[in-house]
Amino acid sequence: NLTFYHFSFPKLIFRTSLLILKPGSYIAADARLIEADNLSIDESALTGESLPISKSTTSLTGEDVPLGDRLNMIYRGTYITGGQGLAVVVNTGQFTEMGHIQTLVGTANVTETPLSTQLDQVGSQLVFISMGLCGLVFGMGVWRGYGLVQMLKSSISLAVAAVPEGLPTIATTTLALGIRDMRRNQVLVRSLSAVEALGSVQTICLDKTGTITENKMSVVEIHTNSHEIKVADGDFLAGAENINPYIYDQLLQLIHASVLCNESEVSQVDGEYVVTGSATENALIYMGIAAGVDAIALRKKYPLLQTNQRSENRNLMSTIHATDDGHKLVAVKGSPGEVAQICQWWMKDGQVVPLTDEDRQMLDMENDRMAGKALRVLAVAYNHIDESHNGNDETDLIWLGLVGMADPIRRGAKELIADFHHAGIDTVMITGDQSPTAYAIAKELELNRNTQLEILDSSNLNNLTPEALTALSDKVDVFARISPSNKLQIVQALQDAGKVVAMTGDGINDAPALKTAQVGVAMGKGGTDVAREVADIVLEDDRLETMIIAVSRGRTIYNNIRKSVHFLLATNLSEIAIMTTATAIGIGEPLNAIQLLWLNLVTDIFPGLSLAMEAPEPDVLSQPPRNPKEPIIKKSDFGRITFESATISTGTLAAYSYGIFKYGISPQASTIAFMSLTAAQLLHTISSRSEKHSIFSQEKLPQNPYLIAAVTGSFALQLLAVAVSPLRSLLKITPINLGDVAVIAGGALLPLIVNEATKDIQVGEIGNRGQGTGDRG
Repeated sequence: NLTFYHFSFPKLIFRTSLLILKPGSYIAADARLIEADNLSIDESALTGESLPISKSTTSLTGEDVPLGDRLNMIYRGTYITGGQGLAVVVNTGQFTEMGHIQTLVGTANVTETPLSTQLDQVGSQLVFISMGLCGLVFGMGVWRGYGLVQMLKSSISLAVAAVPEGLPTIATTTLALGIRDMRRNQVLVRSLSAVEALGSVQTICLDKTGTITENKMSVVEIHTNSHEIKVADGDFLAGAENINPYIYDQLLQLIHASVLCNESEVSQVDGEYVVTGSATENALIYMGIAAGVDAIALRKKYPLLQTNQRSENRNLMSTIHATDDGHKLVAVKGSPGEVAQICQWWMKDGQVVPLTDEDRQMLDMENDRMAGKALRVLAVAYNHIDESHNGNDETDLIWLGLVGMADPIRRGAKELIADFHHAGIDTVMITGDQSPTAYAIAKELELNRNTQLEILDSSNLNNLTPEALTALSDKVDVFARISPSNKLQIVQALQDAGKVVAMTGDGINDAPALKTAQVGVAMGKGGTDVAREVADIVLEDDRLETMIIAVSRGRTIYNNIRKSVHFLLATNLSEIAIMTTATAIGIGEPLNAIQLLWLNLVTDIFPGLSLAMEAPEPDVLSQPPRNPKEPIIKKSDFGRITFESATISTGTLAAYSYGIFKYGISPQASTIAFMSLTAAQLLHTISSRSEKHSIFSQEKLPQNPYLIAAVTGSFALQLLAVAVSPLRSLLKITPINLGDVAVIAGGALLPLIVNEATKDIQVGEIGNRGQGTGDRG
């Protein structure tokens, strides 16, 4: 038994049910067409193809036909834009193509971000190293006869101070601040880990429809009277001249015919036009509105008498309208080749003249030129006939011109691609469009990373093994005619090739890939609920340009955490070095257990947090993305960290030696060492702001008021410890005189000056090596 459904989403639907298809409805199940009368379906949510697809009942030939080429099938969740038809349901629920996408979303893996893994590794390594060194200090102290209990207290305190337990707090704070800054730029972060993952993104996969383009057909070019007219932002431009359609009669007639030969419904709500219909016909209406044409009044002036629809063997449409003088107006639009065949005349310089063979060749060349730019090209013609005309209304027509439409590229997209390339990020476009259309868009965007654009069609992709796709994925600029499962394959292949991948999208078909990518980015306004739900980041204003802000913030977050780790390692290692050296040579303990814990409180937490609040450095987007396999602290960094800790410990030990020389091994000498080390570590916060730019360099870093406050506040606490008697007793320190202050200042400033001066030398050497490499070509 067959069940008929006249509406889009019935309460219950089964296989073999019949769907009656009418414009304006969403399709409730996957079905095979048994009748199709000028039926067109918007499948952009499923395939990414921005143009409505003309459907037919013709049987498919061949195996593994791409989803977008299955013209005798309709799919759940797609939208009927025109025509009518009848279809028998073949799949429902989870067995539909849309259900398959939902299954892919459920099985897609959530990838762990690089930073979370690396911070765990750093923490484990630090615990292991500090425990070993503290054990060494304990052993040497006992051997020196300092007392078992005393050395046990000092070793435990040193172990506590040596491990940067504030690191998780600093990392979380840095990520939270990044989210706050991005929120101010209309970027909603749904996953904390995605913020730092943005900083290591190496490849960004851009879904074309709705992301690179607006998923809204627009008229972008008109050819009439041998003139090429660009249409942009409501203006009609012939070269640099802005044309008024009401002065240019032939252009106005073309616009009128496009509005009349059109099935889109037009209304006004609160003074704004509301246009409902197919994307192509809507674009023609909006062209008329941009020209100042009142579409509603025009249709009232020329009432519709008859519509001759397109069919499988007839790729044009005509409408017959009544006129004020009792005649009829025929308006035609359709395939340029077919419209040209029924035209005998054309408008040239305001006159109706015969359409010669030479003229037809010229129009064919213009059609090819516009089609070569990935435009959908329609021809427009018209004629006036009187009531005595009894022949075919679609003959002896007057050619008006060609109209080129496209899903326009979002404003700023080309500049954004250039910004990504400048930042060392590869860009890949994924689209359901045919290869020629995809090529034209990619060329306009200058998407290629090499001189030649590399395009891979789904028909070739489906024949590749996973290993071959992985090897090839890093070389392809554009993937064309792609299905939802293909998008997931592409993201996984890039990840298997070792890339950190960001994926942008707005449709249901993008959801599996959005979830699998390290950073899934959905559109806020134009995106579907499914895409927003699985994405890590939502661009609330649909401005793709905010992605570069997100990348900058992601890199800055990583750099700031790296600065904090670098700072904590250098300062904490200096404490271990001081205690180890003093114990080894037998000059007592420069720092007692309470002083070590005080240092941990005053010089670690607030200065470390202030480094997490650093603004992006001037060249943050001129650097390539970091290698995700590279640890947050590289082997080459340990040499610099060791050097910095050595300068701090040397300055402190020198001040301590002065104290021993003046006061002997005593609380006074320990006070000088304690004050010198505290000041040196706080000043080292300033040095840790940049790995390349020193305080002596001409390129200034952005102001960081939080760092100034942290360092000033910590210095105030330290001075308070000296001034307040109960704190002095707790820390076992003594008052100091001006001579001691001078020594303390020298022991603190010397490491800062040496570290900053050698930073400039190090950067200079790197620059010289870079110049030498450039000279070698």
